[in-house]
Amino acid sequence: MIVRGSRQLSELYDRLSPGDVYIGKIPGGPLRYTRLIDLMERGIHCLPTPLAQTLNASKAAQTAILNEWMLPLTQVIRRRADLIAAIGVYQRQGVGPVVTKEDRLHCGHGVRYWENIEVLYSMAAFDKSSFPFVLQPFLQHFSDVRVIVVGDYVEAYSRHNPDNFRMNLAAGGTSRPFVIGTDQQLFCRSVMERARFPYAHLDLQLLENGRCYLAEMALEGGIKGAQIDRRSLVRMKSELLEREARRMCNSEGSAAGRQEAEAKNLYEGGRT
Repeated sequence: MIVRGSRQLSELYDRLSPGDVYIGKIPGGPLRYTRLIDLMERGIHCLPTPLAQTLNASKAAQTAILNEWMLPLTQVIRRRADLIAAIGVYQRQGVGPVVTKEDRLHCGHGVRYWENIEVLYSMAAFDKSSFPFVLQPFLQHFSDVRVIVVGDYVEAYSRHNPDNFRMNLAAGGTSRPFVIGTDQQLFCRSVMERARFPYAHLDLQLLENGRCYLAEMALEGGIKGAQIDRRSLVRMKSELLEREARRMCNSEGSAAGRQEAEAKNLYEGGRT
């Protein structure tokens, strides 16, 4: 059975059985992660996957899981002790200015610049509500590129703002099409595979030496600089999830059929 949308999920929740597929995000609220875990334990597939939905909601979670694709020394600061430890590491590495990203804030609203990590500590020490957050060195020169990947469709555009280090378009940046290379596409695919994202909006930091790092990613994101329109993009995402849901159901059905046939053969063999 394929269940679509939160309303249908609520109506059929207790009737779901292993192998069923739910298409849609689990509604927010205090029981969101309880339901995700419950569905996983019951063998019910979710599209997007529970991991993708969890990472999509938290910059800190992305940093914890996808750290190997991010700028070196990027880390999650969960408490004051983490920040104290980071001070030593950053000082030994000669890191000057740093950037922090407040968890669960978008459009650049939670991105902050600090002259050095000691200034950050002096501020964070008086505000426990600031934890957790993401900490990373400040990059002076890089290309900010957004990549949209849905199945075989790949589109990229660069973003630039001479007046604000927050390059995203919501902060006043401008954009232009960007020709993404094969290596960069493979980079995006590897991140998506690890994060179990069926599709993604990825923000990349491209350095002058050719190195590529993940800034963050999302299931949904702005497309102000993209050539594709929102309606077409939504349709492509929906069709991709529908195809994957049907594939899962067919696979489960075939597996169940094989198990039934094997059980029948064992039974009949025992009778003879």
